[in-house]
Amino acid sequence: MTKRSPSLLVVIIILIILALWVDFPNSPGIHINTTNMTVNRSFGTHYGLDLVGGVQALLEADLPQNTPVDAGAMSSARAIVEGRVNGLGVTEAVVQQVGDRRILVEIPGETDPEKALSTIRQTGLLEFVDFTALTPGEAASLENQTIGTDFGKTAGQGTTPSGVITPTPAITSTQTTTSTQTTTSTLPVQKPPEFHTVMTGADLTNVSVTTDATGQYQVAFTLSTSGAQIFKDFTSKNVGKILAIILDKKVISIPSINSPITDGKGVITGNFNADSANALAVQLRYGSLPIPLKVVSSQTVGPTLGQISLQKSLMAGLIGLSVVGIFMALYYRLPGVLADLALIVYALITLALFKLIPVTLTLPGIAGYVLSVGMAVDANVLIFERLKEELRSGRTLRQAIDLGWGRAWPSIRDSNFSTLITSFILFWFGNTFGASIVKGFSLTLAIGVLISMFTAIIVTRTFLHLVLDNIQFGEHHAWFGI
Repeated sequence: MTKRSPSLLVVIIILIILALWVDFPNSPGIHINTTNMTVNRSFGTHYGLDLVGGVQALLEADLPQNTPVDAGAMSSARAIVEGRVNGLGVTEAVVQQVGDRRILVEIPGETDPEKALSTIRQTGLLEFVDFTALTPGEAASLENQTIGTDFGKTAGQGTTPSGVITPTPAITSTQTTTSTQTTTSTLPVQKPPEFHTVMTGADLTNVSVTTDATGQYQVAFTLSTSGAQIFKDFTSKNVGKILAIILDKKVISIPSINSPITDGKGVITGNFNADSANALAVQLRYGSLPIPLKVVSSQTVGPTLGQISLQKSLMAGLIGLSVVGIFMALYYRLPGVLADLALIVYALITLALFKLIPVTLTLPGIAGYVLSVGMAVDANVLIFERLKEELRSGRTLRQAIDLGWGRAWPSIRDSNFSTLITSFILFWFGNTFGASIVKGFSLTLAIGVLISMFTAIIVTRTFLHLVLDNIQFGEHHAWFGI
């Protein structure tokens, strides 16, 4: 055994234990809740639309065909649609741009297609609403609540709210800051309160995420000339009062005015991290879809066919893996048995990665994984054929292992890198043209090829040295099929 083999064997054993823990069907996952760190991660297998059913829809910009569609607007529309789909409680949805004016949406497990389509087609409306009649506690109680506004009605029809104001937590802010005070009244809510809309999101020209001097995340915005004048007039008259930010009639932020904003620029700060600050920036920048969308086609996929296909695919994979294992053991004898053990390690690690990333498995994705099993066996075949040639040339087992691996490595490297390049091209094609089937196939194939290279380079070679270095080849020719 080489000097490196014991340490590599320890690493391999640790990887096997971790992979088994992740792959175990009832794995508890990782749940850490301390003052310094919070991690809650469950390990489950995520299946695609073709396996569990759901809704697939193709959306298109609802504009004349000869009207060019801004690439940035389409990208933003895709991000907003994805956020709305995830708002349905779907975490494994596929939302990707197809060409320059279409968006493909796949929602696995969705049972109400009409609800899903109506949600993702909403154009939305961003409003800056007058909350000056409210106390900070009353304003805080309306955060994340649905309200009414007078937008689209005769100016000045906004009214002050009546009814229950139930307190809820609010984030604090500076240039525009929310309050943490809360109050409670006792009257029942009769109808959503209605307020005056000062201006809409159409007056925003730029929104970005920045940090202050202490490194805290904040959201900076710039207004158009007309919007800046409106903001100047309103904030000059209402210092210390609240100007709420409303999206689709839902209160998303309740900043208060600390000083007049006369230059058309403002900053919203609070308990933001990078993700929450960016999410608010997206809402402010594209609170409504920048372009209208229409449904070109939609279909509902039932889960029955998917489950049958999944069972048949898994059975085919198990049969293929078993046949390959038997062939390796019969043809290459002892090295073949060791290769079968390495193949089991390969399968465990690959499945664990699918759960950890996570990879959404589709039928083409499973096909890519099964194909990668053949790539893993191919590397072992090349190594063992070179091993047999070296043994026939009179080399010792240790020399034959090292020489056989070294001379087989260029072929293994070139074939696997060629496959990786092809997988990358397929992934790019699927991502660009909305062919999610191609993406799933290329992703699982690429992951499988990378893991197969690891098992061929590290695992199989370590097993060979561990078992064969202490065997006298001259006494056991039959163990090697020679």
